[in-house]
Order: sequence, then structure tokens, then C-alpha cells
Amino acid sequence: MDHSTVTFSFFLIFTGASVFASVALYTRQPLLIAYIALGALIGPYGLGLITNLTMLQDIAHIGIIFLLFLLGLDMQPRALLTTMRNSTVVALASSLCFALVGAAAAAAAGFTRTEALITGIAMMFSSTIIGIKLLPTTVLHHRHTGELMVGLLLLQDMIAILVLVALMGSRYGDFEPGALLAALIALPVLVIVAVALVRLVLIRLIQRFDRFHEYIFLLAIGWCLGLAELASLMRLSPEIGAFVAGVSIASSPISQYIAISLKPLRDFFLILFFFSLGGSFDLGVLDRIWPAALALSAAMLVLKPLVFRFLLGRLSETPALAWDVGLRLGQNSEFSLLIAYMAAGFAMIGKEASHLIQATAILTFVVSSYIVVLNCPNPIAISDRLRRD
Repeated sequence: MDHSTVTFSFFLIFTGASVFASVALYTRQPLLIAYIALGALIGPYGLGLITNLTMLQDIAHIGIIFLLFLLGLDMQPRALLTTMRNSTVVALASSLCFALVGAAAAAAAGFTRTEALITGIAMMFSSTIIGIKLLPTTVLHHRHTGELMVGLLLLQDMIAILVLVALMGSRYGDFEPGALLAALIALPVLVIVAVALVRLVLIRLIQRFDRFHEYIFLLAIGWCLGLAELASLMRLSPEIGAFVAGVSIASSPISQYIAISLKPLRDFFLILFFFSLGGSFDLGVLDRIWPAALALSAAMLVLKPLVFRFLLGRLSETPALAWDVGLRLGQNSEFSLLIAYMAAGFAMIGKEASHLIQATAILTFVVSSYIVVLNCPNPIAISDRLRRD
């Protein structure tokens, strides 16, 4: 892909995104839906104005890395442990329930046992991007709802990362138990290395040159991507490396400045992520999977809020809070898409099963976003009563 093609692709994406986003804002729709729709329209399976999505998908993946890095910056290590401890039972029980229902639905639709298993696993998780972006900032940082949601999402993300590690240890259906064991050993090693580097190098550099904002910005990007790459070399996911990078400097006085500085960069890459999501979906497969996709999406959209409402209620959370969290987590996750891509790449599932997972993720993204916008406090609510920044 030469320079002119890159320039033209970026022109189409960001000019088109600005137009679609304007329409979405006028009609009070979530922006991420506009980005997905744009990708479907001008991508290789739509008008074909952009035909090579490989590089854009690689670039867009950086958005997920920055998202988890910024999420880690907001979590003080001591508070993180407390929050995750309180959320563990709910995260594990809900994930098991969603996996069983998803696997049963895929098996009933005629998919193979392996495809049904991977489909079930992909149903376990909720979207960190949608959950955090539709949560008011005051709720995210200062209220129990934000703490509870972040704890659940982080536990789900860690389960998802272990699943990805397990898939990386598999080749054409042959699972290697040693890969998962190596990951379980590598994770604490990564944490120890990160903490040591922060104390011996990073904090000293920040304290000495904190007046140079450009330098702090570059240092933060280098630290995030450096630890993501180190995690990848250790056969962990880059996402977990980025999250560890964020948590390791969360207690630094400069952490909130870093978080604010990197948010525009994160949004840039997330636009590419959602565009590539819409652009990479083969619309020609829909005629073979749409009944199963609709049924599975409906099951998740109904089941997830109910399960979270029940489990959180058992933990003595108030009904209002339990429903609020359940509605906000009532969709599939970005990790569902990564699982579909990886499993299809290893020939563990076929194209139809991969697109079933993708279609279910997209449908639940869209419908769940509408549900949250119309019923829960959020930054883009149609009602003045629900709009919270």
C-alpha cells in the first residue's frame, strides 16, 4: 500500500466518519454505530472504495491497546485488587452461563462441536469500549457503579486474554497445555518487570523532566507500546501488557495528565477499529447465518442483563444498580471479534462460524447501545434527564 493509497484511505475514513457522525449526533445515535456503518458501506464488501483492510486492522488494534492502558491508569493497584475481589464470583458465574447458552445455540444451528465451543467462549464477554464510553465520567471515577463495572470488565478481559493465550497454543485443533502454563508464569514475571522498571527508571525520568509535556507524552506512548511488545514476546496478549503498563504508573502524580493527553490518540485509533470491523464483514455470508445470528443476539441481549441483575442482587447490590450494570454489559465484546479472527486463522472454525460470532457482536453492539442511550445515564442521551457528562 503506497503513500497515496494510505492518504486516500484516511481521507475516505475520516471525512466519511465526520459526515456519518454528524448524522448520528443529529439523530442522537451512538457514534460507534456510524463508524461501523461507514466501514460496511465503503469497505471491500460494500462499494469497494477501500479494498485492503489488513494494514488498517493492524493500526486499529492499537486503539484497543491504548484503551486498556488508559483503563489501567485509572486503577490504583490497591483499589483494583479490592474491586476485582468483590466482582470475581459474578464475573465467573456469568461467563460460564453465557458460554453454555452460546455453545448450545451454535450446536442447535448445526455447527460442529469445536465451532459451538468457541462460539460459546466468544459469548462470555462484554464490551469494554461501549461500557466505558457510555458511562458518565463522574460515575466512572467517583461512584460504586463505576467501580463495579470496571471490576467486572477487567476480570472478563483477563479471562479473555487467557482464552487468547490458549488459542495461541493451539494449531488446527491441537491444544498445547504448556502454552497456558507458560502464560500463567509469564504474567507475574511481566508485572514484576514493570514495577521494577517504573521504580528504577520511569518515575525518576518523570520527576526530572515533568516540565516538558511533550517528553511525558512520548514517554507514556513508549512505555505503553514497549510493555505491550514485551508481553507479546512473552506469549501474552499485547492488551494485557498495556493494561499492566497503565496500572504500574497509576499511583504516579502525573498519571491523570497522561490519561487526558492520550485520549485523543485513543479515539483516533478506535475510529479505525470500528471502521475495520464494519469493513471486514462479508455481507454475502449473511444469507446463511442470519437466523442463527438473530437468535443468538436476542438471547445475549435478554440473558446478560437478567443474569447480571440476579447475580448482583445476590451480592446485596440494589435492584436499580443491578439493572443499570446489567443493561450496560448487555452486549458482546471486542475480544469476541479477536477470538473469531484467531480461531478462523488457525482453521479451528469455518467462515460461517466466524461470521456468526462477528454478526452477533455487531448486532449486540448496536442494540445494546440504543438500550443504554435510551434508559441509562450517559453522555449522549436523548433525554435531558439521562444526559450526564
